[in-house]
Amino acid sequence: MSLEVGQTAPDFESKDQDGKAIKLSDFQGKKVVLYFYPKDNTPGCTAQACNLRDNYESLQKAGYVVLGISSDAEKSHKKFIEKFELPFPLIADEDKSVHEKYGTWVEKNMYGRKYMGTARTTFIIDEKGIIEEIISKVKTKEHTNQIIK
Repeated sequence: MSLEVGQTAPDFESKDQDGKAIKLSDFQGKKVVLYFYPKDNTPGCTAQACNLRDNYESLQKAGYVVLGISSDAEKSHKKFIEKFELPFPLIADEDKSVHEKYGTWVEKNMYGRKYMGTARTTFIIDEKGIIEEIISKVKTKEHTNQIIK
């Protein structure tokens, strides 16, 4: 499924790092940064999460709620959050159902080997649940600047 700016962001329900159910619709009335990333504790994903962490106050002042999501388990997310003191929830999408709704579970190619994985993509969703922007060329170390312009 390929989503476009102006479409309603698909609602979903999954669990965060503490096993608490999270639904996108819980954030109706707030702007949401929903960022899909490949894997906890890898260099690019850590740089991206830490950039968002370091600029979290600015993101909050701009009215954003930040939600990270990967196919890692809740336990992995909990360790990642604790290790890097991340102030926002990470959603566990082990069955990739949310990835499928957002079109971020894709075929990748590395050194001629094809495999399925997460396309690093950020969706900026407005207060009404409409996709305002899709950032597919994420600059991990400068990601906040791509969100707040």
